[in-house]
Amino acid sequence: MSMKHTFVALCLCALFYLIPTQAQAKTCALALSSNDAMKFDQSELRVAADCTEVKLTLKHAGSMPADFMGHNWVLTKTADVEAVANAGAKLPAASDHVPKGDARVLANTKVIGGGESTSITFSTKALKKGGDYSFFCSFPGHWAMMKGKLVFG
Repeated sequence: MSMKHTFVALCLCALFYLIPTQAQAKTCALALSSNDAMKFDQSELRVAADCTEVKLTLKHAGSMPADFMGHNWVLTKTADVEAVANAGAKLPAASDHVPKGDARVLANTKVIGGGESTSITFSTKALKKGGDYSFFCSFPGHWAMMKGKLVFG
């Protein structure tokens, strides 16, 4: 086999191994809006089972500042919502009202004020098809009204 044929064969082998890896990675985009009336514009978000990561964009459509009517987006198992929200409510604004390093928090954005937006990208590895997941705003007092379901699968 000539040097040229060897090179072509190696390139084809490399391509064969790279294509499946790239085809398996899939980022799915979600967008959610919040407002000064302490509401998200959606009560359910859906993520397809073939998504390997999610890019979530949160927009605050209101006009009030973050220190008074700030909003974030926190994802946990539904059973953990109240405990995580209460723990976050006791934390200072600089923490975005999310307990740092808490394994119950699957993903979260920073707190934003009126007219602002923020995005995060997170892996779906911790999500199980058919699992029970909820999202909420952990700004003190908001989680009871600002919450919804995340459906994976």
